[in-house]
Amino acid sequence: MTGAAAPPGAAPVHGAGATQGATVVYRSDARRGAVWHAVFAEEAPEIALVDWSPEAAAEARYLVAWTPPERLAEAMPRLAVLFNTGAGIDHLPLAAIDDGIAIVRMVDPELTRSMVDYVLLAVLAQLRDLPDYLAAQRAGRWAPMPVRRAADHAVGILGLGVLGQAVAAALVGLGFPVRGWSASGRAVPGVQGFAGRQELPAFLAGCRSLVCLLPLTPDTRGILDAGLLAGLPAGAGLVNVGRGGHLVEADLVAALDAGHLASAVLDVLSEEPPPPGHPLFAHPRVIATPHVASMTHPATAARQVIRAVRRHRRGEPLENLVDRGRGY
Repeated sequence: MTGAAAPPGAAPVHGAGATQGATVVYRSDARRGAVWHAVFAEEAPEIALVDWSPEAAAEARYLVAWTPPERLAEAMPRLAVLFNTGAGIDHLPLAAIDDGIAIVRMVDPELTRSMVDYVLLAVLAQLRDLPDYLAAQRAGRWAPMPVRRAADHAVGILGLGVLGQAVAAALVGLGFPVRGWSASGRAVPGVQGFAGRQELPAFLAGCRSLVCLLPLTPDTRGILDAGLLAGLPAGAGLVNVGRGGHLVEADLVAALDAGHLASAVLDVLSEEPPPPGHPLFAHPRVIATPHVASMTHPATAARQVIRAVRRHRRGEPLENLVDRGRGY
């Protein structure tokens, strides 16, 4: 879901749009950028895509970046739209980005599909006791356990945005009872809904697996703490595919070591990569992956930006705009 800082230097220019004010500056992963250039060259000859350079940035109205350059207003005085290369925007220095600049986040079908796949993998691993079987295998023990049904394993989803709704639909399709929680309440077909902090305890009490798909905001930072984890039934599992900042890591270690939680599947940590000996990365009841649950597909992301630039140049409203007040 992320991109890397762009390498310095000039790059190919595709399209004749530079003279028409339709220049898009690309400041992200160079390997994925090759796909972006190919898509723009074939499908948007009227729009120039150029890799980051101070000269190109000074005149461009559009920027594609994981993180914008420092002193953005000076580097890009004509910037109108910043396209973030991920779904989340918690890494962006919003205070340093002028309010007049529209921020658009990626809503990519491929990103959504890969997130659904990952969460299904994690929930099924907890349903079928995979962490226990992996530990038994490492210890040389043959230890069969009772097989549980999906119908008896309720899954709770924290956050019912685009990703949360897609995950919920897939879980319902596999026969899991699904519970959904959001701050304001959102009705999702087939999902038992809960809203607001006052309904959080009732939501947690029925979850055998808890999946965090919340955006990271001041209100959600540290939400996965000792109090929340204690509200889950004994033997429940945690799946965090949101951000490392959602989780109080020491509280999860304590809940796992005390036996209150059976396992955790974590795709995000507070420090990435984690330092040697990180207590969760090395924990026997944790399956940890290096922030790979979902990534923006470069070709579909490029097409999303092409559509958005065309809409913006026609004076039409932009889709997937970030609400700065809400933080997503």
